[in-house]
Amino acid sequence: MRKSRSLDGGVTLPSDLPGAEDPEALAEVPVCPLCLRPIPSDVPQSRHHLIPKLRGGKGGPTVLLHHICHKTIHKTLRETELARNVNTIEALREHPDLAPFWAWIAKRPPGFAGKTR
Repeated sequence: MRKSRSLDGGVTLPSDLPGAEDPEALAEVPVCPLCLRPIPSDVPQSRHHLIPKLRGGKGGPTVLLHHICHKTIHKTLRETELARNVNTIEALREHPDLAPFWAWIAKRPPGFAGKTR
């Protein structure tokens, strides 16, 4: 059974995560704002433009996500919808077509990549 360690904000990291024994190292591990899992440096990751570059978001705010979380956004929503209606972390987390995925993926280990169609 995996032991875990809780960070501020209620995010729990597995104790076998590299650096888990060092609280300072844990503070440096970024957390995906959508699935709330840690993003270790050896896990596929990507930056998401909250407003797509082709819809005026070039140079705008970006967020670091697990690659699987990022791919799921773009396979589910068109860029126009992202730019107009779903251009915040809160909107992405609450979108009815994405919320079930965030709940499901949150139960997987940080390195879970799975398949996106």
